[in-house]
Amino acid sequence: MRNFFEQMFFAPKWYHYLPIAFLSPLSVIYGSFMFIRRVTTPKTRYPVPIISVGNLQVGGSGKTPFIIALASYYKDVTIISRGYGRKSSGLVVVSSNGKLVTDVKMSGDEPMLMAEALPNASVIVSEKRETAIELAIKNGANLILLDDGFNRVNIEKYEILLEPQNMPNILPFPAGPLREFYPTKRFANVVLKEGREFKRIVSFEKVSKSMLLVTAISNPKRLDAFLPKVGVVGKVYLEDHAYFDEEQIKKQMHTYGATTLLVTQKDAVKMKDFSLPIVVMELKIEIDKQLLKDIDSYML
Repeated sequence: MRNFFEQMFFAPKWYHYLPIAFLSPLSVIYGSFMFIRRVTTPKTRYPVPIISVGNLQVGGSGKTPFIIALASYYKDVTIISRGYGRKSSGLVVVSSNGKLVTDVKMSGDEPMLMAEALPNASVIVSEKRETAIELAIKNGANLILLDDGFNRVNIEKYEILLEPQNMPNILPFPAGPLREFYPTKRFANVVLKEGREFKRIVSFEKVSKSMLLVTAISNPKRLDAFLPKVGVVGKVYLEDHAYFDEEQIKKQMHTYGATTLLVTQKDAVKMKDFSLPIVVMELKIEIDKQLLKDIDSYML
């Protein structure tokens, strides 16, 4: 069932259009509610600049690597995230000025990836972003980056909206993958389309002749465009943010005849204690320099 809806959202076939038509009235109701919420909710302004990196579409759109690339240009930056998939609740400080103070189960995979990649930043996870913002200000943050913040309509911020290269289904949930109506993107300060205003660059330190791709990301088939042309003998997809069982993976490697795991950086932070050979897909984002100038102007 998960695969059916994932395909309906991101790569619909002819047989998906009947359930899309059936669910469309619910999408209109949901989208209307979200629009009313957006235009009627009062915004709180904070004494430090807040930059939101978000998207309309559920699932991955490059927010995490984009935030890592953006944060690397600034000092005294604090990243605030929801921390999806973590085993904790409430406010958790993941890193303080680059020093890790918790583990991946308490932080979630994406916040841990950001914390490890940014030695000069702090990372906080909290369901209540306002509480985390207040802590970041108290700790002296000069800039706050809000991960997945477009739908946090009660916070005054500079909105960066990331849009994937292809969006064949632009309907709101449940008929489509959008959190709001597609025209809502006009509320963003800037909309960046992948392949135009930002690009993903994937590299590998080394590849093996028999690798098993194991990943727990949303819409995992989007990785196909970046995989090595040879060497991938099988693919195993888990639910987004899922944790991995090493013994189970060993059995799957044996089934496919693989000698090495191929994983994303987001997956790798949850495999630190594994004894298996791992090849990591190193992902970097190239950001348009004009965006940095616009952010500097906003900060001033």
